Amino acid sequence: MVGKIGVLIADDHPVVREGLKRIIDDCPDMEVVAETGDGDGALMLAREPRVTVLLLDITMPGPGFLEILRRAKAHRPDLAILMRSLRAGASGYLTKDRSAKELAKAVRRVAAGKKYVSEELAERLAEDVGAPSEQAPHERLSDREYQTFYHLAAGRTVSQVAELLVLSPKTVSTYRTRILEKMGLKNNAEIMRYAVDRGLTEQPSTEILWEGHP
Repeated sequence: MVGKIGVLIADDHPVVREGLKRIIDDCPDMEVVAETGDGDGALMLAREPRVTVLLLDITMPGPGFLEILRRAKAHRPDLAILMRSLRAGASGYLTKDRSAKELAKAVRRVAAGKKYVSEELAERLAEDVGAPSEQAPHERLSDREYQTFYHLAAGRTVSQVAELLVLSPKTVSTYRTRILEKMGLKNNAEIMRYAVDRGLTEQPSTEILWEGHP
């Protein structure tokens, strides 16, 4: 590849962005072109020609991550997007508890036009071979419903989720009701248990950035 891999970091936590910048800056073949803390900023900065890879968090304020994927790909079909879902055109899946070395490997792979999944996800997919093709309950959720599910699974209240997603508490409550109905669950405790059982939760972001980076 000619030149460095230009990376756009999109995450609403400054500590996370700073940690990712340190990891990328330590890789001679990569550089951070820009960073943002919300979905609108991600869409605007993704148009920058120097951006090769977009590191996208799925729980930022602004447009949902599926909308960001669709709109970013519409303007930049060649853009590689590395996130925690392979739906809707993402190039790779990487949970936040992965090491600095694995993050660099994932960026290089999607920048080369290939798909990337962590070893953990690959093992999970392998275990699913031969299983019924019916969608898992959480895969039936819409973009905003999944974002709400993600935050509720992390133990956040409706008010906290509303603030994070820049929505009204009433709207979040509506999403919560739909989530419970679609997934056949009864309350937040069952949402949290479902997420833990299926590996859909993450380690706190402040603990993951420095793994392998003293």
